[in-house]
Amino acid sequence: EQAETFKYSQPFTGEGIESENTARPILVTINNHPKARPQAGISSADVVYEMLVEADATRYLALFQSKLPENIGPIRSARDYLIEIAGGFDGFYVAHGYSPEAHQMLNKKVVENINGMQYDGIYFERSKDRKAPHNSYISGENLKLGAEKVNATLEMKKKVGMAFYDTIDNVKIGIKANEIRMNYNNSTSPYNSIYQYDAETGLYAKSSPSKPTLDALTNEQVTIANVLFLEMPHRVIDAESRRELTLTEGGQAFIFQQGMMREVAWKNVNGLLVAIEDDGSEVQLIPGKSWIHLVPTTPGLTASVVYSE
Repeated sequence: EQAETFKYSQPFTGEGIESENTARPILVTINNHPKARPQAGISSADVVYEMLVEADATRYLALFQSKLPENIGPIRSARDYLIEIAGGFDGFYVAHGYSPEAHQMLNKKVVENINGMQYDGIYFERSKDRKAPHNSYISGENLKLGAEKVNATLEMKKKVGMAFYDTIDNVKIGIKANEIRMNYNNSTSPYNSIYQYDAETGLYAKSSPSKPTLDALTNEQVTIANVLFLEMPHRVIDAESRRELTLTEGGQAFIFQQGMMREVAWKNVNGLLVAIEDDGSEVQLIPGKSWIHLVPTTPGLTASVVYSE
């Protein structure tokens, strides 16, 4: 049987579609505190970036483009590096709160955005079953209304996307890696991640050390086609142990797909963090969703990422 061929593909999942998708990427800062789990809408994200915000706590920057879920959250505060990543996509950026550096950038309108500090109880709704700051949500509908309110288009102005394999028959290259563990700072942190490969689906199922990573809307475990780790310098900048991340210089990277692991590199291309092969070409992704961890240079990838057959 001949596979169905589509004229277009989704810019951030590579999946085939009938007509071109020109929706602007929407990037949302999502809380990953254990009290914020399970989060709503994360399985609808095409790409999720996960990185340290303070101490060993991580946060998600979720990119929604092929699908906008009916509810997203809990929403948390902006950081300068989250804004920089959103800016690389010319995205519409959603957060609730900000660090001092992020506040300055948002005031300067470095990215078009709405923030829960201005629209709490208007576009952002507090859930009654959780305590602040783990209870701010935005619905897909309110997100559109909020964009309208600040005169931001939700149509793509800058053409952006990622590189995908046309055919995935020959992708099995690298070292066998069916289980991946990402340790942020120490082996017992509740912010560590575990990925388990399922050869039948070709996807990695994500968990935290204590339980599966679920989407509160579906109660199903989050599964991912591509798991990437990008190494970069991190520096603690204040008494809250907030970080500064160097997103401009590139560095070492690991990619996991189809139960295999490869060492590659990454570089910043016009604000986008792009995984790169030895020959300088863009690393191709398996069609589907991607999860991208930003990892401190110290202790580095080889110390933080443990994988096994």
